[in-house]
Amino acid sequence: MKTAIHPTYVQAHVRCTCGNEFTTRATRDEIHVEVCSNCHPFYTGRQKLVDTGGRVERFQRRVAKARVRQAQSAAAAGQKQPE
Repeated sequence: MKTAIHPTYVQAHVRCTCGNEFTTRATRDEIHVEVCSNCHPFYTGRQKLVDTGGRVERFQRRVAKARVRQAQSAAAAGQKQPE
């Protein structure tokens, strides 16, 4: 194995957005993660929406806008609104 080409393998402090912190070994001193084994739905069994870049809010706004348009078109046609 060549010397001086491999990164140093150090003790790393990992922080999750849920507040969980733990120590492992990696090539970086500190690691920040969005989802860890303490809050991931696969490990916890609880459903949780993982929002990346506001995608969930954007989807909810799009669905709300579509429902408003559908209600307006139904009112204009004189039909009963679907529930």
